Amino acid sequence: METGVDLAGPEGRAGREGRMKYFTSSDGLKLAYFDEGSGMPMVCLPGLSRNSEDFEPVAAAFSDRARIIRLDLRGRGESEYDKNFSNYNVMVEARDVVELLDHLGLDRAVVFGTSRGGLIALALAGTERGRLSGIIFNDIGPHIDPTGMARIVRTLGILPPEETLEPYIRRFAAESAEQFPGVTYEHWRTYVSRTLQETPDGLEYRYDTKIRDAVLASLEAGNWPDLWPLLDQCEGLPLLLLKGENSDILSYETAEEMHRRRPDMDYVIVKDRGHIPFLDEPEAQAAIGKYIEALKN
Repeated sequence: METGVDLAGPEGRAGREGRMKYFTSSDGLKLAYFDEGSGMPMVCLPGLSRNSEDFEPVAAAFSDRARIIRLDLRGRGESEYDKNFSNYNVMVEARDVVELLDHLGLDRAVVFGTSRGGLIALALAGTERGRLSGIIFNDIGPHIDPTGMARIVRTLGILPPEETLEPYIRRFAAESAEQFPGVTYEHWRTYVSRTLQETPDGLEYRYDTKIRDAVLASLEAGNWPDLWPLLDQCEGLPLLLLKGENSDILSYETAEEMHRRRPDMDYVIVKDRGHIPFLDEPEAQAAIGKYIEALKN
């Protein structure tokens, strides 16, 4: 399955940056966000090393029905890097979300969380339940499959050996083909170029590579909490779970347990996708549209 994409290039990125807005967190970091459309507020939170550009398909499809607010988490995209890498943790990032809501004068919002963003949504359910109108989980749940986590850690913050994007993208596409059959080079170019860019000195990440240090420190400490009680804190909130059919982060067992605990949660499998669905897939867009319409009524 393949859908059309808006390729990210220098001119396109410059145009997006021109629409970006900023606020300052309570600990002094300048954080970037988009605020587009009108209606029900929906705060979109990207994955561990990703940024707000991953939600471009959501903004393009639904800003006529909802207010799509896309945040670059601290240390990612156009947001400032934190001098203390230990602040790259879910609780600090959840505080940033609350401060963004305060900055915008919003009492509540739906949180649309991809991977790490979904964990932030769970943290908010435990600490700021009253600020949530609902949650959309994109390929994430209270349990992370160790296989997928190990895959992420192998490359997180470590620059690839290639000096330019094209050979790296071709290798990345080949290595991802099992989880993402049929995805074109152009589609992968869009996805990869959101977090990796060419510079005169070679390839460079568009995120703080010290995020790796924060993740490794957390894994070495072995202090990963039990997140299932946080899902239970979501009782009464409208929920939607999008699961990549071939995901190595969100297992079918975890997704089924989430649905067992919350049988009212909409649960959609996105065909031919691993971790993560791109959010331009027909079934993903249909589910998001249905979710928005249900909250409006």
